[in-house]
Amino acid sequence: MMPLLRNATELDAGKIATLVNRAYRPQADERGWTHEADLVSGPRTTEEQVLALFGSCSSILILCQDAGIVACVHVTCHERCANIGMLATDPCYQTQGMGKQILEYAERYASAHFGATSFRISVLSSRPELIAFYERRGYTRTGQTESYPIAAGTGEPIVDGLQLEILVKQLATASHQIEKFPEGTTG
Repeated sequence: MMPLLRNATELDAGKIATLVNRAYRPQADERGWTHEADLVSGPRTTEEQVLALFGSCSSILILCQDAGIVACVHVTCHERCANIGMLATDPCYQTQGMGKQILEYAERYASAHFGATSFRISVLSSRPELIAFYERRGYTRTGQTESYPIAAGTGEPIVDGLQLEILVKQLATASHQIEKFPEGTTG
């Protein structure tokens, strides 16, 4: 069965919180490649925090497989720049391309619904494999860092000096989106 992409509703908040916590801070026996359990302790989010994300310039997008949510992403937009956060894939489904799929969906959604022309994401600077994942998807490192947001209630750093690194991606202009086909063929 093909995964279903859709906008989350407030009824999904509890399942989203569970998914995000399993992806970011899983138990040792269910860790995928993209966790941060060795860097931050405590829950990444709560159902109440997820509920607070629903708003007019904010959407949570989910990827469903069978009856469950297997990936999610939160998208907000300010002045044509989409902030992409809380990207999570269930550890059982990691390495199956679902993270790539929902990230692409988030970018298309932000462009279509919010008029976004650029995208911004914050990644723990001590996660080079995750930074590389975003770089392969067209994001560039800005050199800008921020302190870990302890006051946001997203967990407590286990390591000293934990920083978030900012990556950005610019939407290609229309001239760059035109596909070139060899002579004699059509698109």
